[in-house]
Amino acid sequence: MKSESSPASSPDPLPDAASVSQPVSLQVEQTIDHLFRHEAGKMVSVLTRIFGTENVELAEDVVQDALLSALQQWKMRGLPPNPSAWLMTVAKSKAIDAVRREKHKRKFAEENAVLLASEYTILPTFERLTNEEEIKDDVLRMMFACCHPSIGEESQLVLILKLLCGFSTAEIAKAFLSNDETITKRLYRAKAQFRENSIRYQLPEPEDLQPRLAGVLKAIYLLLNEGYNSATHTDLIRKDLIEESFRLCFMLTENTSTAEPETFALLALICFHAARVSGRLDAEGNLLLLEAQDRSRWNRSLIEKGRKFLSQSAQGERFTAYHAEAAIAFEHCLAPDYRQTNWQKILALYDLLLQHAPTPVVELNRAIAVGELYGAPAGLKAVEAISEKAVMNDYYLYHATQGEFYFRMGDAAKAKGFFESAAALTQSHAEKKLLAGKIELCQ
Repeated sequence: MKSESSPASSPDPLPDAASVSQPVSLQVEQTIDHLFRHEAGKMVSVLTRIFGTENVELAEDVVQDALLSALQQWKMRGLPPNPSAWLMTVAKSKAIDAVRREKHKRKFAEENAVLLASEYTILPTFERLTNEEEIKDDVLRMMFACCHPSIGEESQLVLILKLLCGFSTAEIAKAFLSNDETITKRLYRAKAQFRENSIRYQLPEPEDLQPRLAGVLKAIYLLLNEGYNSATHTDLIRKDLIEESFRLCFMLTENTSTAEPETFALLALICFHAARVSGRLDAEGNLLLLEAQDRSRWNRSLIEKGRKFLSQSAQGERFTAYHAEAAIAFEHCLAPDYRQTNWQKILALYDLLLQHAPTPVVELNRAIAVGELYGAPAGLKAVEAISEKAVMNDYYLYHATQGEFYFRMGDAAKAKGFFESAAALTQSHAEKKLLAGKIELCQ
């Protein structure tokens, strides 16, 4: 993080996407992508509050239009001194134009409808609702609006990832081990629920908060996963997404209604993952497995912050999957080197995690721990015992793990087959290159 004394700062070493040493066109494109992740969710949240949840697609259109304007103008004129402020100003102007154009056709948010009907009050209304503190609260409200009980759990997550986190349909499909068509239909249905149920744009009452908080945290967790190990992007590690997961989760800890034990546990997990980012790739951008990573490159200040958040998560009575995952990640951070990893404790934590999140992916991760502790045959047996193996057939790590175990057992032919299956299932160049090296060793 930028300041050791301030836990509110975003996690370093996650630099801005743009660099002054890059060509202008590349710098502009990366800045747009960076802003889309960091600012689009804020703008959609503000505009949805103004327009009403039934007009969420109008809010999306305005933000997309503002981003397109930025891309076109900045390529010709260069970056403005404050890109974020420029983008918000343009979005505000385009939103006002949209209100003037649509005010006789659409029903806007009830609390703003009268003000938006007058040419004299439109601009003051936007000025009042777009100050920094209001924007921060709007993002929080939007997260919970997306998790309204009338919307299915997976659709809730899809909405948050699309509206607040700037995920593409392909990225969401990867997060759900699904396909673009399914996600597109789910988004359509979820937005229809917004319109049909006139979902209110506010934090839920205390008795309704807990169920919705679970959906919000799961969306942030998926955002972290995509940032830590992206399979649909040129870069394997997407630091902007890790930053965004931290920002959203930290925002929840600042609100007394949402500063729950599981919120702090997830924030700890984000810190532990962010701390190890610099060690996951070598100087040429090649993926390094945990065993080969230089742990001196891990960010110790972030690990310490994660430890503090993990301690805060233990102050309540609830123990969740986030607690177990954060504890597992912390064990990896504590080990001075790979050989001294406490696999016995990690396996016990995976057993605990399975009680709270019994999924095939957790079973696979547990099988890896079994293999490290008791040897490849035991690990392979644990893989073969995974429930719902059909779901895992399209998951590259399922095949890569079996390949690794067979390789350790000296069966190069079987190992090669599994590595080839894994390579065919991942879109990541870094992962394909790593698997190609494994395949070559099996020749």
